[in-house]
Amino acid sequence: MMFSRRIELKSNEQLRHMDAAGSILSAALDRAAAAAKPGVTTGELNDVFAEYITAQGAKPNFLNYHGFPGYICASVNDEVVHGIPGDRVLEPGDVLKIDGGCIIEGWHADSARTVILGSSEEGTADPEDERLSEITRAAMWRGIAAFATAKHIGEIGEAIEDYVQSQPGKPLGILEDYVGHGIGSAMHMAPDVFNYSTGMKGAKIKPGLALAIEPMLTRGGIETNLLEDNWTVVTADKTRASQWEHSVCRHSDGLWVLTAADGGASELEPLGVTPVPIPA
Repeated sequence: MMFSRRIELKSNEQLRHMDAAGSILSAALDRAAAAAKPGVTTGELNDVFAEYITAQGAKPNFLNYHGFPGYICASVNDEVVHGIPGDRVLEPGDVLKIDGGCIIEGWHADSARTVILGSSEEGTADPEDERLSEITRAAMWRGIAAFATAKHIGEIGEAIEDYVQSQPGKPLGILEDYVGHGIGSAMHMAPDVFNYSTGMKGAKIKPGLALAIEPMLTRGGIETNLLEDNWTVVTADKTRASQWEHSVCRHSDGLWVLTAADGGASELEPLGVTPVPIPA
C-alpha cells in the first residue's frame, strides 16, 4: 500500500475527532460481532455495520478504498485479511476476522476483531483456534502497552514478538507481509508498525502520533497468497489465522485507545498502564 512517508502528528482537538470515530466504530463492531452466527452471510454483517455507522453520521473509510466493495473486511478461516463480504454463509467453528473503519470530520479510526463461531466447551470450535485468537488479542495489548512508554516504534513489534514466542504450546506464525500503520487524516499513513523485531529502532515517538496496532498470527507458516479477487489474502498452507487491531494515540498527557469503549483501561491496567483521556 503506497502512502506518504511523512509522520503526521495530531493536535488534541484532532485526536478527539478520531476518538469520536473510534467510539462509533467500536459500537459498530460490537453489533457486527453479535450478529455473526452460523447461517448468517458475511454480506449481512456488512449491512449491520453499514447501517450503524451511517445512523451515527460517520462515513466509511473501507468502501471504495482503492475499489474495495465493502464497509468491512470479512475474512474466514485461512483468509487472513481483506476478505470481501458477500454471500459466504458462516458455519459452526469458523474463525471470522471483522475489520472495519469510519471517519468523523475527516479523521479516521480502524479496528479489527476475531470472532469464533462456537466454543470448544460446547464442541463447536477447535480449542487451538481459540488459543490462536487469544494469543493474538493479548499480543496486541502487549504492543499497545509498549506504545505507552516506548521511545521508538520498533519497541512495539519487539513486545508483540516477545509475548507470542513466550507462549507454551505449538509455535504460531507472525505474519510479515502485512503490518500495522499510522492513522489520522488518512487510513494508512507512515510509519509502518511491524509486529516483530526488525532489529531497527524505527521512528521516534512523539505526542500526537496515532497508530493502528494489528498483529496477525497463523497456526502454521507465514507465507501468503492473494486470491483472484485481488483483495483476499490467504495463508499459503491453508492454516487458520487471527487478526486483532486497535487505533491508539499518544497525546500530550499519555496514551488512549481510540477504538476501545473504555480507552483500553480494562486491558491495560493489569499490564501496569493507565490510559489518560485526551485533554480538552
